[in-house]
Amino acid sequence: MEIVAQWLDDLDDVVYSLRLLGERFRSLCIALVFLVTSLTLQIAGILLALKHPPLASACATILMVMLMYRSATAPPPGMQQTT
Repeated sequence: MEIVAQWLDDLDDVVYSLRLLGERFRSLCIALVFLVTSLTLQIAGILLALKHPPLASACATILMVMLMYRSATAPPPGMQQTT
């Protein structure tokens, strides 16, 4: 009977080690998606600037205004809400 308990323990170890490997693979996939998206947006911005400079300037200005608004309306770092 003790050997069955050891087999179940080994099976449990295998299952959870596979789950840990799956978590590493998931993290790698998320990093790759972030990298590909970032590079695609940068290339799209460069192509937009080369083909339509006024439109690229307008997009950059809108993004800058959005960042300024966010920094002006964000609460101070010590005043974060906790849930």
